[in-house]
Amino acid sequence: MKAVFFDLDDTLLWDEKSVRTTFRETCLQAEKKYGLDPHTFEEAVRKAARELYMSYETYPYTVMIGINPFEGLWANFSEPVSEGFKKLNQIAPEYRRNAWTNGLKSVGIDDAAYGEYLAEFFAAERRQRPYVYDETFAVLEKLKGVYELLLLTNGDPSLQKEKLAGVPELAPYFNEIVISGAFGKGKPDASIFEHCLSLLHLKKEDAIMVGDNLNTDILGAKRAGITTVWVNRTNKKNETDITPDYVISDLHELFAIIEKQKQR
Repeated sequence: MKAVFFDLDDTLLWDEKSVRTTFRETCLQAEKKYGLDPHTFEEAVRKAARELYMSYETYPYTVMIGINPFEGLWANFSEPVSEGFKKLNQIAPEYRRNAWTNGLKSVGIDDAAYGEYLAEFFAAERRQRPYVYDETFAVLEKLKGVYELLLLTNGDPSLQKEKLAGVPELAPYFNEIVISGAFGKGKPDASIFEHCLSLLHLKKEDAIMVGDNLNTDILGAKRAGITTVWVNRTNKKNETDITPDYVISDLHELFAIIEKQKQR
């Protein structure tokens, strides 16, 4: 056991809370102006955003890289690392504006100017809401210097760097940071995990992968032959055919797993 690979969103950073609270604040704006029920409007916007996101020619590329529709609501895709990101950069302002405008239309409000206002409000508000899990820094502090630490995250390079900049204490813990958009393929493709091993000059037996997503973090690591740890903080039912090697509800539980791995 020489290294621990960590996912970023909803493993170390509480991205789900950031998105949820940003939606709530933005939809409260619409309640004040138009009397809309915030919960109903949020569901309408989420649906409109997904449908619009899937309609663009860039959708297969975003799936390959691992960028979801709600990241698109505040990402600028400002690093032209590929043709895909150049196209996303061009589409992004229109996508943000139309996602909110279409959401308004679906609840009976035709106001494109206000849709644009909400799009800008959401993006600005999301940037003010970086949340970190309570145990993140304590666990990283204990691992740092004992094991090599690598951060492996799907997403747009410019956006993932912005997330890390929002919590500047986080990045220095890691020997390497790998972002799918910069690599060219995302989790669960085995090649990005093999790339991570090569960066640290490790064999697959030397590392464990820690992440919250069965379909990306766990599946991809298993494909690469790396031991997997599924972070399941909310006791979700595993409805996939993917079986992680270990399941934890708190990052502190990693230490017992690492001890087991060292004894193998």
